[in-house]
Amino acid sequence: MKVIAIDPGYERMGIAVVEHKKGTSDTLLYSACVRTSPKLEFSERLFNLGEEFWLQIRKWKPEVFAVEKLYFENNQKTAMNVAEVKGMLAYIAMSEKLRVAEFTPLQIKVAVTGYGRATKADIFKMIPKLIDIKKEIELDDEYDAIAIALTCLATKR
Repeated sequence: MKVIAIDPGYERMGIAVVEHKKGTSDTLLYSACVRTSPKLEFSERLFNLGEEFWLQIRKWKPEVFAVEKLYFENNQKTAMNVAEVKGMLAYIAMSEKLRVAEFTPLQIKVAVTGYGRATKADIFKMIPKLIDIKKEIELDDEYDAIAIALTCLATKR
């Protein structure tokens, strides 16, 4: 099974494609952090993120789109914009006939570390033990996307 996972955001969007083949360990096929310029209108940023998501779906041909369930922060404007990004991504995934899987932060922490109160640092430390990463990852959005993909694969087994 091949999963495309997104850590949604409109300034930075983490993306990862992870595959599991029976009898083998999970393989990270692709990961990145897509950035948009704050100088662009929100609609342009949304368009750019959607185009990148579509490009990666067509390139990797995943079966599942995995994403973290949103919880509202103190900053309502940011939360609303991230919700719009997530809705747009879900629309694209469904139009490409992907199954959509959502996971809570608790589910991700438990799947990756085995501990529901794990910190981001704990998760980031555990990910390289679960999957071989052959490149340097600079931003946490990319790690978050990988963690979401690994959670999806762990729950589908």
